[in-house]
Amino acid sequence: MPEKQPSFVQKISKIISDFFNPLISLFIFFILMSIWKYSLTDSLYYFLPILLMVILPVIIWIVWNVKTGRYVNMDVSNRVQRKTLYIFIVICVMAYMVYSYLKNGAVDLVMLFILILLLALQISNFFIKSSMHTAFNVLVAALFVPMSWITGLIWLGIAVLVGVTRVILKRHTVREVLTGAGIAFVVSLIYLYCSMQLQP
Repeated sequence: MPEKQPSFVQKISKIISDFFNPLISLFIFFILMSIWKYSLTDSLYYFLPILLMVILPVIIWIVWNVKTGRYVNMDVSNRVQRKTLYIFIVICVMAYMVYSYLKNGAVDLVMLFILILLLALQISNFFIKSSMHTAFNVLVAALFVPMSWITGLIWLGIAVLVGVTRVILKRHTVREVLTGAGIAFVVSLIYLYCSMQLQP
């Protein structure tokens, strides 16, 4: 019996889901943040350590674990396998935060809330496989709001679309997507409150 080909909706969903994965969404945020907030030189000093200490190591970790068979796929859909991914990302983010604190003498608020979201998702992973794709895109929407509320609103739409694609692709149930979105929504509200308090 020939293998059933994915439908047009599934193909589009896969493109959207793959493109707006947590790493690429955060990569886009940090690039735009660097451009909007800093000069070219300052943006390189801000973005390069994040790229070298967090984004690239996580990509290498996932690819290596997929190649060696420890992870089923690049999405790390398996709940048990996901535990080691969370631990590795937390280590990378904490290493960057220590570096940033020693360099700037202040806690990087954005990274702090990325860490908080990661820890919340790690805890939820003991009970339900919350959608990381949805959660991180909701947080990215909130991260954009202090710089451009229109971009934040557009990204919130992207987060909803990503959540729908995760269900279409059967990577998550509706409950798992809503749980991820709910956790990120709470973390995002706290981030926005703290961000407003710190504004001059």
